[in-house]
Amino acid sequence: MAEDDADTAVSYKKALERRNHAVLVADNGEDCLKIYHEEFQKITSVTDPTDHLQPFDAVVLDYKMPKIDGMEVAKEILVVNPRQRVIFASAYVMETLQESIKQLKQVVELMQKPFGPSALIDTIEDKEIYSELQKLDMNADVFKRANFRHEQLREVLELLRKLQKGKTF
Repeated sequence: MAEDDADTAVSYKKALERRNHAVLVADNGEDCLKIYHEEFQKITSVTDPTDHLQPFDAVVLDYKMPKIDGMEVAKEILVVNPRQRVIFASAYVMETLQESIKQLKQVVELMQKPFGPSALIDTIEDKEIYSELQKLDMNADVFKRANFRHEQLREVLELLRKLQKGKTF
């Protein structure tokens, strides 16, 4: 997580750790990239790159940060690892959305600041996706035990929605 407001960072970190998430925090974009590259190197040095393992379940970036802003951090992370889940925490949602499409060539997840720790937890833990699965009469606990990555879980949800509408592809 990269957040330049120390109180906010501590609040999010404590809440996530209470939910058994391991959290690394940087207060600027430069340190965030350093941490990311170190963790990415650790997993790629011991695993097959085709396994698509991620050093983090999610990278939460403040949009406006010292040294290197969140958009530049996201660009560099996604060049190295295009499958990394990136969540922008921003008070500037429209600007962030427009810039992410323009600069990253993809839409990343956005959270409108201010938000509380529980909203961050719900986002990281895919609460909305599991809720949608339950609406499709799926047992969300089965999917939780399967331990899908976020992108896999989204793909499963989309496939199930299509199947429910009578479309297979």
